[in-house]
Formats: sequence, C-alpha cells, structure tokens
Amino acid sequence: MADSLVKAESPLLQEILADIKAAMKAHDSVTLEVLRTLHSDIKNVAINAKKNVTDDIVLDVLAKSIKQRNESIEMLRKGGREENAQEEEKTLAVYQKYLPKQLSEDEVKALIEEIKTQVGAQGPKDMGKIMKELTPKTKGRFDGRRVSDLVKEALA
Repeated sequence: MADSLVKAESPLLQEILADIKAAMKAHDSVTLEVLRTLHSDIKNVAINAKKNVTDDIVLDVLAKSIKQRNESIEMLRKGGREENAQEEEKTLAVYQKYLPKQLSEDEVKALIEEIKTQVGAQGPKDMGKIMKELTPKTKGRFDGRRVSDLVKEALA
C-alpha cells in the first residue's frame, strides 16, 4: 500500500536513487548513509501526505534537513565539539548537491520589484500578496527568512 503512494515522479529523487547505487558500488559508507536517510525522509513525507514524490516534496525535505544541519553545526561549535560539527558539514555538503542553482540577493530583489509592480503592492499590508507570488520562485533557491526581510525592506 505505502509503496504505491511513493511513486517516484521526481527527477531529483531518481538522481538520489542513482547516487545511492553509485555509493554502494564505491563502498562510500558515509555518502550512502546520508542518502539513505534522505531517501527515507522523503518517503515518509510523501506517505504522510498521501502524495506521490515530486521535486517539490524533495526540495522541501532538503530545505528542512539543511536548516536542521546548519542549526546543529552552530550548536556543536558553541559546545566546543568541532569534530562533530565537521561530520555535520560533510552531510550538509551531500544535501546541498541536490539543491537547484541558488539565487543571488540581487536576483531576488529584482523578482520582488517585478512582483510588487504586478500585484500593485503599496505598503507593508501587501506583504502577503508579494510572498504568495514570490515563495514558489525562491523555494529551495534562497533563504526564506532573508526573502521575507527583503520584501519588508522593499515595502518600507
């Protein structure tokens, strides 16, 4: 039952599965463990949502995992556990390989201005209108918190 829900309609998931096989053949246990965990997380999200795996689901899981890893690295460094932080950074590097090309801050600002004109946004009360249009374009390609800050600046 569960496997029928987790049809891989995602080219990104196909790439991850191919890399799992490659890591198995290369006896790369670190990469293999990281990718298996990622694959498991993706499957769990798809099953819980009762949806087929799409690139959007994969990107959501990646973004969440990357955010968690960054927080872990910060906490480990504050706790003086540099060796553990370096292990987390290796995992982070594997995850980042699957992210789409990242947007620059200037590209995001240009998108904000374009959408601001399209929706006729005037002030801070129109932030929701801009975010609704902007979020799908920046998802997985730029930090969401930073996007929100840039929109606030543009509307101020």
